[in-house]
Amino acid sequence: MDNDIAKTDESDQTDKAARRNKVMRRWARFAVVANVIFSLCWLLAAVWQGPAYSSVAHTISDMYAVGAPGAAFLIVFFTLCGAVVMWFAYRSLWPSLREAGWPAKVGVILVAVSIFGLGDLLSLFEQEGCRLADAGCTTELQTANFGGATDATLSTLGVFALMIGGFFLYMAMNRLPEWKSWARPALYVTIAFLVIFLLDGVLGGAGVGGLLERAIALSGAAALSALAIGVLRRTKKAAVPAKAAA
Repeated sequence: MDNDIAKTDESDQTDKAARRNKVMRRWARFAVVANVIFSLCWLLAAVWQGPAYSSVAHTISDMYAVGAPGAAFLIVFFTLCGAVVMWFAYRSLWPSLREAGWPAKVGVILVAVSIFGLGDLLSLFEQEGCRLADAGCTTELQTANFGGATDATLSTLGVFALMIGGFFLYMAMNRLPEWKSWARPALYVTIAFLVIFLLDGVLGGAGVGGLLERAIALSGAAALSALAIGVLRRTKKAAVPAKAAA
């Protein structure tokens, strides 16, 4: 009788682990797709911005400012991608790093509220007042409305959140044998991201702000996709026994 109960409990635990694994893998896949779509969207949107718009000088936010052509396209897809990143952090990255303790918790929260998570989710409320590519628009007019002020604040805080989160994820990975080999690369990527951000602050006014912002967007999307792939690689082995047991 006791053996039957033990087997039942073990079977329940196996089923729960299999379901948890399935959810983690699902959201990890969604995160990869979302970051690819996010990158393709802002690359594609530059095509219809007109000759006055420069991808080197003007930012991604300019492409969905008030009055920008096709602004709704970016707002819709950025919002969806932000939601996916937040759910990936909660339903996939956190369960994968949970055993690392508080560094993992802090790192995952910062990823969720970063520019790629909460920042993108609130794109509808971050429309700048005008595009710098349009005549009469200035940086002051861009941030004069609620959306422009919100974008300026959330973008800066969101990038900081991702950078600081990267250092906490490095600490968390160092605590887990299955993630330890990724800890140092994660640190290097975070440092590289910090360097690009600092260059953006120093050289943004020299007419290359758009280019540097795109470097931040592309490197951040690639880093998040790599994290999702890391989750997939670490849940694959656990998924095989669970499937076999079923």
